[in-house]
Amino acid sequence: MIRIGILGDIGSGKSYVANNFGYPVFNADQEVSKLYKKNEKIFIKLNKKLPKHIYSFPINKGQITKAILSNRTNLKKIITIVHNEIRKKMKLFLKKNKRKQIIILDIPLLLENKINKKSDILIFVDSKKKDIEKRLRKRKNFNRKLLNKFKKVQFSTVYKKKKSDYVIKNDFTKKLVKQKIKEILNEIL
Repeated sequence: MIRIGILGDIGSGKSYVANNFGYPVFNADQEVSKLYKKNEKIFIKLNKKLPKHIYSFPINKGQITKAILSNRTNLKKIITIVHNEIRKKMKLFLKKNKRKQIIILDIPLLLENKINKKSDILIFVDSKKKDIEKRLRKRKNFNRKLLNKFKKVQFSTVYKKKKSDYVIKNDFTKKLVKQKIKEILNEIL
């Protein structure tokens, strides 16, 4: 099984690129959303660490946002709790897809949390800052302060790009992305 890790800046289109490969995708952000909605154990752990902020189940994003913005260390507390569960979900995904030729890992903190393996193929999604900004502003829960907090726990895009085996320029047109994916797949298969 070939593991492909998708890297890039917040809002660069990592999930869009991941989904265009046509292989099973493990999307960590979607899994985190499911945890907040369905996993009472996660709620209990978060409530224990952040009772002022995380107080009702299912957890809504507003509670998480307020917790992160109110204190520098809260994001790290949340990541520590949620991350262990995401690792378990990823292991299940890998087990379920072990016979697949390729799987895609769409995990924002792939390198930071040392989830990647040396043999993984890393692809950096490169987008223009102004395009990213425009896309982020369209998100209904866009919050500049929150975005900056997330960026602080991530490696720089320069570092991620350097660590990558391939770069896909994402101008948010399907044609360019599909073409580059095809080239990469031709090379690795």
